[in-house]
Amino acid sequence: MSRRVRSWDIFCRVVDNFGDIGVCWRLARQLAAERGDAVRLWVDHVAALTRIWPEVAPEQDEQRCAGVEIRRWSEPLPVLTPHDVVIEAFACKTPDAFVEAMAVRKPAPVWLNLEYLSAEAWVDGCHLLPSPHPRLPLTKHFFFPGFTPRTGGLLREADLLTRRDAFRRDGAARRALWDALGLRTPAAGELRVSLFAYPNAAAIRLFSVWAAGDRPVICVVPEGVLRSEIAGFFGSCPAPGGIAARGRLRLAVIPFVRQADYDPMLWACDINFVRGEDSFVRAQWAGRPLVWQIYPQEGDAHLPKLRAFVDSYCADLDGPTAAAVRDFIHAWNGSGDAAAAWNAAQAALPGWTAAADAWCARLAAQPDLASALAEAVESEALAGVDAHRVPARDENQL
Repeated sequence: MSRRVRSWDIFCRVVDNFGDIGVCWRLARQLAAERGDAVRLWVDHVAALTRIWPEVAPEQDEQRCAGVEIRRWSEPLPVLTPHDVVIEAFACKTPDAFVEAMAVRKPAPVWLNLEYLSAEAWVDGCHLLPSPHPRLPLTKHFFFPGFTPRTGGLLREADLLTRRDAFRRDGAARRALWDALGLRTPAAGELRVSLFAYPNAAAIRLFSVWAAGDRPVICVVPEGVLRSEIAGFFGSCPAPGGIAARGRLRLAVIPFVRQADYDPMLWACDINFVRGEDSFVRAQWAGRPLVWQIYPQEGDAHLPKLRAFVDSYCADLDGPTAAAVRDFIHAWNGSGDAAAAWNAAQAALPGWTAAADAWCARLAAQPDLASALAEAVESEALAGVDAHRVPARDENQL
């Protein structure tokens, strides 16, 4: 018999930057807003959430915001009854005392490990695999976001693409966006770039190419991003709200925008440089060319993951366009000269733009991640395997 989920616990540790809390906060808000469910978000670093959602009070241990109950994750946790579904995001490990409480709850919660996003082929086969607890009558399942119908899909609010398309048609809305950023509306033919990146020496080389190019460029960078690279090229890094100019390049440092305001900036730009996971997913839905900077890992462990995405992203492009896009994204990630690769990437922009829209439409034909989560739980898709007959898995191998 299927079950109707009405409440969720989501555990999030802020490891670095804003990708993990960005994903968890979007998921929590969507479950609350679109399903009307009770959502309790446990986060160890509330101040990181405040950066992307300023209404959150960083000093409070317990609060409600945007329909979500927010709890500071500190030990020991208060004694609470677990909700219907417990999600540990990115293998952050549900606290032992909470797991014990899950084991005595009737019925026991559905327990999920929401994994990192990857386009690697093995993800399809590992989605929804069980991992029985070694001692308690509980089974955790791995839930993988992804780009194929055999995965859990990507986070996408029900009205996201409708809002995006309305923005694209509304010249006044686009002008209002640039006004809100303190910038004049870009002139016809001016290349609009949003640049969100980890420290990257390739940025200085790219600034040089843009400044010397034959097309004017307006590059929008959030405050705190690439400060040393900007200063290295322009001599100093402007304060938030400031603009640096050289040759054909105007670079604007803007205040860090709240999460709800980030999408229109992606929609308004011709090409979006993104990093990590949250901004990476939002760039998919913008339907514009994207350049992903993956978080670097020791021993270049991140490179197979990068190659898998680039290969999938470029699969339907014509040969020259695919080569240009592939070369530039890899160069931006340190495997090549980004400045040398830019000329071919810029020439490929018309075909790249059409392909990015088609890529977005293909992804949108699949269920969004929040809906896929609820469907998996409520359809009993996770109950079809006898946990006691399935060997326990080493989660570090997934």
